[in-house]
Amino acid sequence: MFEIGNSLREARTRQGLDIAHVELATKIRGKYLRAIEEEEFDALPPGTYVKGFLRGYAEFLGLDGQLYVDEYDSRFVNDGHVDAPKRPAQRARRPVDHSFERRAVLLGLVGVAALAALVIVAWKFGGGSGSTPNVLTAKSSPAPRGLVFSGAGTYVEVRRSATGPVLYQGTLRAGDLNAVPGQRFWIRVTHPNHLRLTLNGKIVSLPARRTLTVLVTPTRTALAH
Repeated sequence: MFEIGNSLREARTRQGLDIAHVELATKIRGKYLRAIEEEEFDALPPGTYVKGFLRGYAEFLGLDGQLYVDEYDSRFVNDGHVDAPKRPAQRARRPVDHSFERRAVLLGLVGVAALAALVIVAWKFGGGSGSTPNVLTAKSSPAPRGLVFSGAGTYVEVRRSATGPVLYQGTLRAGDLNAVPGQRFWIRVTHPNHLRLTLNGKIVSLPARRTLTVLVTPTRTALAH
């Protein structure tokens, strides 16, 4: 048995990350990340959300997500029913009506779908300039700049160009978070299955290959030689 919240908080602070960075990379709201670190699981959406958030947070930090889900099950789940975390005795409260919360989640999903449709329409019919459409979004924490990557057992070599000086070279270890400032990178990767790569806070998707070399900029990712 181990403390789920303290273990995740220590891993995050050891890597020099704040809640805003993790929220941006995992798409898990900051208040839910704080609730996980405080082991206030009843503050999270019900059902499979708790385990999904817990697994995603742990694996982003390079930890074994299944181990944390198993620990949660052993402590808070009994015969398929979630036990509330141990807290000081307090006056009985009215049963929580989760129907409103489910409606809120459904409305949120509808809103995301509508926003995605507006972005696609603006991109197609925005004049053909090829520039990114201007979309009004809620104010959020500034995205981390430069190339940020983590993983386990993945060999990474980073340069500005194929013949440029080496900016990073080595095999990544679980729990390590590496950052290289800049906007344009030539990257060689071996065993990229566990590699998590972002540029200016945006996730970089890599082709599914055992070994590959790519050129990564804020506007595109392409195979390189």
